[in-house]
Amino acid sequence: MLADAMAGHGDPDEALDITDLDPELVDIFCEEGGDLLDHSDGLLAHLRENPSEREHLVGLQRDLHTLKGGARMAGIMAVGELGHAMESLLEAVVEHRSELGRDGIPLLERGFDRLHAMVTRVSERRAIAMPEALIAEFDARAKGRTYEPAAEVYERPVHIQPKAELKPLSAPMDSQPTGEDDDTSVRAPQEQVRIRADLLDRLVNYAGEVAIYRSRLEQQLGAFRGAMGEMEQTNARLRDQLRRLDIETEAQIIARYQREDTADATFDPLELDRFSNLQQLSRGLAESAADLTSLQGSLEDLTRQYETLLLQQSRVSSELQEGLMRTRMVPFDALVPRLRRVVRQAAGETGKNVQLKLEGAQGELDRNVLERMTAPLEHMLRNAVAHGLEAPSERKKHKKNEEGTIRIAVRREGSEVVLEVGDDGAGLNRNAIRKRAEERGLIRSDAVLADADLDALIMEPGFSTADTVSRLAGRGVGMDVVASEVRQLGGALDIKSREGQGTTFTLRLPQTLAVTQAVFVKIGETTYAVPIASVRGVGRISRDQITGEESYTYGGEAYGLHDLGLLLGHAAAKAEGQLQMPLLLIRSGELRAAVSIDQVVGNREIVVKPVGPQVGSVPGIFGATIMGDGSVVVILDVAPLVRRQASMPRDVAPQPQPEARRVPLVMVVDDSVTMRKVTGRVLERHNFEVATAKDGVDALEKLDERVPDLMLLDIEMPRMDGYELATAMKADARLRNVPIIMITSRTGEKHRQRAFDIGVERYLGKPYQEHELLRNVFELLAEQGGPRNG
Repeated sequence: MLADAMAGHGDPDEALDITDLDPELVDIFCEEGGDLLDHSDGLLAHLRENPSEREHLVGLQRDLHTLKGGARMAGIMAVGELGHAMESLLEAVVEHRSELGRDGIPLLERGFDRLHAMVTRVSERRAIAMPEALIAEFDARAKGRTYEPAAEVYERPVHIQPKAELKPLSAPMDSQPTGEDDDTSVRAPQEQVRIRADLLDRLVNYAGEVAIYRSRLEQQLGAFRGAMGEMEQTNARLRDQLRRLDIETEAQIIARYQREDTADATFDPLELDRFSNLQQLSRGLAESAADLTSLQGSLEDLTRQYETLLLQQSRVSSELQEGLMRTRMVPFDALVPRLRRVVRQAAGETGKNVQLKLEGAQGELDRNVLERMTAPLEHMLRNAVAHGLEAPSERKKHKKNEEGTIRIAVRREGSEVVLEVGDDGAGLNRNAIRKRAEERGLIRSDAVLADADLDALIMEPGFSTADTVSRLAGRGVGMDVVASEVRQLGGALDIKSREGQGTTFTLRLPQTLAVTQAVFVKIGETTYAVPIASVRGVGRISRDQITGEESYTYGGEAYGLHDLGLLLGHAAAKAEGQLQMPLLLIRSGELRAAVSIDQVVGNREIVVKPVGPQVGSVPGIFGATIMGDGSVVVILDVAPLVRRQASMPRDVAPQPQPEARRVPLVMVVDDSVTMRKVTGRVLERHNFEVATAKDGVDALEKLDERVPDLMLLDIEMPRMDGYELATAMKADARLRNVPIIMITSRTGEKHRQRAFDIGVERYLGKPYQEHELLRNVFELLAEQGGPRNG
């Protein structure tokens, strides 16, 4: 009929006349009306599964009562009249004066879809018409009569309630007099606060910035704590030197007393001090050292207080971030009413019977992911109805239920959100796909393709197997839009189809939260972050095993071996200076991967920053984070990288880039803080990587982790001096080839010769000339052939 064809709308280009309406009240009604209709849609789905369940009928009646009252109060009479007619039918069914019948639920679905369309148009300030035909159909059903539509029904203009008759804004919408007895069961309004999405995103971003500043404070406080430790050791050396100086000065006092013939022998020289200038300076230095120790204690007390405050601030900041992140999470349920309407609309246009089933819809997703995936999900549902599900007669012929089923499942696996959209239809028509691909020149007629490769062709832009163009199919837009959106989110799309049983699309999307825990790893000189949610653990494997084995067993499961350097297009991981190769164990859904890396740096909480569509569309890039020192680190999602490599033919596997020249690592070993800092800055200015150690024992501990390309070594140090360290290194097969330059204030021939006897390559005196040091460093590295390779 004409009224149904117009779907209860006025002229699509006509604006809503709100001259006699309160715009603020209209907006409030549209917001509440949308929530009520979404809630009703869920009840309607339950009613379809259990038509005799009275509770769902009563719930729908309450929602319509509230919607009707709010519409009349806002002056939107068309919505109020249709809501009243639908409520009357439900009231008659609840009181057993009428029955829904077999077509009752589809009628309710039509009514609720019409209400939703009308509320949407009102919120967009577009005109609506009075749905007289639909109201008449509900009135007839409520009175037990058969509805007989007129030959031609035109929808009359909407009656606008004058503004003067509007009720006060402070009165609850569902408690206004409506001319009928109010229901003692109308639900109470829930207290909610609505805020703009862009404001929430800015607040989350600010919280992330606070976390970054906190991280920088923690890093600087750690450096200050390290400097305090150096200061403590320096004070200890100073006290020890002053103690020895005091012993020497006291010995001088006694010796002078014995040499001199003094008249006053009443007091021993140590009982009545007789100081020379040197002895007075010695005593003054001792007092200054005591003052330094006291000052050090005060600084340590302040440092502990700052650490406590920073810990408290960290806890509050984390709770703030967590709270803001919770506000960004929305249940998938929020999208379900919209998806149900899409399915009902597509089913009505194709004449098919379709049921939508959901699993895990109560789970929460990041709002950004949900918004980005709304349109692709709608495309997939329309495709499932138009292409996937058969007509009722065809399903009956194949002994299937005449009502087709579309299933949406939502779950979380590691750092990924997994959406599965499946149907129980005929499956993909691979013969039709191949034929259309050959016609479009996408494949050769003699090409041999696996089923998965054929299935992937439906994601080509403009690809469609439909013979005719309709409102739902034939234009070739749909799956290419889905694939493009998934790629931009850095996710993956898999297709599984079985002939006569249906098709399932699996969408794996990154969990784009603003704050997460991450493991930091190194490949070459580059540091990457990996979300800890996808990391099962860390393992190690010997170098000879990694070339001969295809899997690594952990926790009773087999993890396929991969190289992160090759996955990223870099040189392969080498783990220089380590006896075994470290492995990062990745788990994502059914995927198990053991990825070799150069080094595990540690784990910490990070703030995820977006990287833009150009970089974000690259597979495997989850985002980026800013470190405490201001450097930017890329966050990797390893699972898509592994899947991408596995899906590639072996002859087109990613080729590693030529290995870049590695920056040489120089270790500076000296007990002087100043010496370490000055020498380190000289080397860093000339593009060297610098590691430092305060004595021989500290150096040996660090040499267990990494072997330097060259060492600068002092002689006189506590715990283990330079001679002892050099001797230990030359006796170790792993360290004996590291060139050593001794830099010391002991420039005598005896000290120099002992160093050369041990095997030290160069010997320089303090203070050294910068150009002389650099000349020796470059010469020794050139003799070694540049940076060490393992």
